[in-house]
Amino acid sequence: MASEHADHDEATDGTGRPGPEADDATPHADGQHAHGQQDAGQKDDGQQGVDPKIAAAVAAAEAAGPQSGGSVRLDSWIWSVRLVKTRSMGAAACRGGHVHVNGERVKPAYSVRVGDEVRVRQEGRERIVVVKRLIRKRVGAPVAAQCYIDNSPPPPPREAAAPAGIRDRGTGRPTKRDRREMERLRGVGGPGGPGGLGGPGRTQGGRPGGR
Repeated sequence: MASEHADHDEATDGTGRPGPEADDATPHADGQHAHGQQDAGQKDDGQQGVDPKIAAAVAAAEAAGPQSGGSVRLDSWIWSVRLVKTRSMGAAACRGGHVHVNGERVKPAYSVRVGDEVRVRQEGRERIVVVKRLIRKRVGAPVAAQCYIDNSPPPPPREAAAPAGIRDRGTGRPTKRDRREMERLRGVGGPGGPGGLGGPGRTQGGRPGGR
């Protein structure tokens, strides 16, 4: 009983206040708690604000990719993250000099690593991305966006309308109505104009006039 009182007096410094040993123990416990919160924050880093389904798909794609510190073929990676439509197009773009990694022209089999800057020029636009995750299988657009940091310039604006008289390829020969519409857009043969409906020598129905 006396021993218990002695231990209590030592811990409380005999005045009921916490002694130096108790003061030393409290920061240690607080430090462990803070360290645990820091570790949890590091695990969640990069996944905050991401839809859980997308995060799960990203994790699955990474699991199917190379191990930590590994690499992926360039043509495979740019196809997997949807920078090109097919892997063969990615390989052709590399061979044609339309793909650069860290400012250098590379081959389709070049080994891409995390942190590499990849530039792909295709269809009149340049994509500039920094590799964030390595995957080998093609994924959806939301998942692909989590695999790189996009530094691409904005795409060029599309023309509001095609130039007058220009027809799309594969539409076949123009009909009479199409020809009249093209002539109208070009300002040829318009109403009251030379050779147009209502012009000299033609009746209102468009047939040659006469007695």
